[in-house]
Amino acid sequence: MNKDQVKGRVEEAKGKAKEVAGRIVGNPDLENRGTIQKVGGEVQKSYGDLKEDVKDTMNKQR
Repeated sequence: MNKDQVKGRVEEAKGKAKEVAGRIVGNPDLENRGTIQKVGGEVQKSYGDLKEDVKDTMNKQR
């Protein structure tokens, strides 16, 4: 697991928490910011997954 995967998962979780909190308290701005943060975390996690896949593929070819 690399740092992008970890950071992405953390951001994803924080975004989800904001999204739910915004929904509970009826604050659409907080909900939207949470959604954006969650999606950003998903993108970063996917980037980390891709880096890990490339690294694994390169190691297999050696």
